[in-house]
Amino acid sequence: MNDPEDIGQWRKARRTELLALRSAASKSQHREWTEAITQLLVQGFPLLRSMAISFYWPFKGEFDPRFAIRQFRQRGATVALPEVVRKQMPLQFRAWWPGVSVTKGVFDLPVPEGTALVRPQALLIPPVGFDDRGYRLGYGGGYFDRTLAAMTPQPLKIGVAFELSKIASIHPQTHDIPMDFIVTEVGIYGVGSEGLELIADPQQAAARASAIVIACHSGEAACSVQTDAHDESNTAPREYASPPCYAHEFDYWQDESPESQDKS
Repeated sequence: MNDPEDIGQWRKARRTELLALRSAASKSQHREWTEAITQLLVQGFPLLRSMAISFYWPFKGEFDPRFAIRQFRQRGATVALPEVVRKQMPLQFRAWWPGVSVTKGVFDLPVPEGTALVRPQALLIPPVGFDDRGYRLGYGGGYFDRTLAAMTPQPLKIGVAFELSKIASIHPQTHDIPMDFIVTEVGIYGVGSEGLELIADPQQAAARASAIVIACHSGEAACSVQTDAHDESNTAPREYASPPCYAHEFDYWQDESPESQDKS
């Protein structure tokens, strides 16, 4: 499949299918998967505790990263949310913490108001779909690929998704940028020359992540991205206050006793 128009139509159809599949997951499934991915992130990426991390506010049934982010923040991490500056431009990232004043951005997702700009060393990125080679299918705006192409050194790129989002191929184009890892409820996938490989031991994932970060900061070629960050042909991806507590934001938490809810 080489024709850009055909690929665009194919991706649009896959997005629709995958979003419907994700939306059909029950609250109990979503919670179980979220808890599993949260633990894998915390166990497999301890280096995030000392890094600046970009995360995202969950949208359309995505994995909710806020529980993992809370744990990383408690251990010293700086965290930020993305902000769309202009169409066809890379994202910028603004520091976030519970209770910070926010405004509505794209899709009405919260953007911190007037906080410091942050250059993230690691990104948690939510694909609509991901493939056997670690490429991600986003929402179609091209924001993350454009942003990654503009970043030197490259950040640690961690895709977080449910296993049901996995497909054989997204038919990657020259502007598509693979992740370093994909984390699902099944486990941590490393992305290598042969595609995805499941890493059985979180400590192995931690060692691999550290090696990637060291390589990127030493300028090794494996971390460079051969993409024009301003290429307008890019077609990959792109209500709330920001409260001091997390758990009450989830519908499924309302069924639990107050004692079991988060009080942070």
